[in-house]
Amino acid sequence: MNTGVISSRYAKALLLLTRESGRGEQVFAQARALLKNPEKVPAPLEEDLRKLVLLVNRNGRGWCMRFILNDFIHLYCESTGAQMVRLISAVDSPGLYDRVSRLLDGKVYIDTEVDPDLEGGFVLVVGDRMVDASVKGQLERIRRELSAKNQRLV
Repeated sequence: MNTGVISSRYAKALLLLTRESGRGEQVFAQARALLKNPEKVPAPLEEDLRKLVLLVNRNGRGWCMRFILNDFIHLYCESTGAQMVRLISAVDSPGLYDRVSRLLDGKVYIDTEVDPDLEGGFVLVVGDRMVDASVKGQLERIRRELSAKNQRLV
C-alpha cells in the first residue's frame, strides 16, 4: 500500500476544505501542535480537522494520520508562500529565532529544538537545505579530514 498517495490525497482534501471554510491558519496551527505532541490533542479540535479525523478513522486509515498532517503542512506552506524552518540550537536563544525570521523573506514558521549535544552553535534546516554551524558538526568535519589525511599517509 502506498502511504504517500493515501496521505497526499487526504491532505489535499483537507487543504481544499480549509480554503472553503477560511480556517486554514487554525487547522495548520493545530496540525503542527499534533505532530509535535500527539498525546496532547487540542481541546476544541478545529471543525475541518475533526471532519478529517472522523473520515480517516471511518475508512480505517487512522494509522496514516501522521503522514496526512505532515503532507497538509507542506501543502499549506506551498499554497501560502510560507516556509517551514527547523532550528536546533545548543541552548534556547530567542535572538537567533528573530534573526532567522528576518533573514528569510515572507512568512516563516520556525520549529525549535534544544540539543545540548551540539555543544554550541546551531543547525538550521530550510526545505531541503541544512546549515550546520554547531561545534559538534565542526569537530566531526575536522575528524573526517584528519582521518582522510592519515589514510593517505599509510
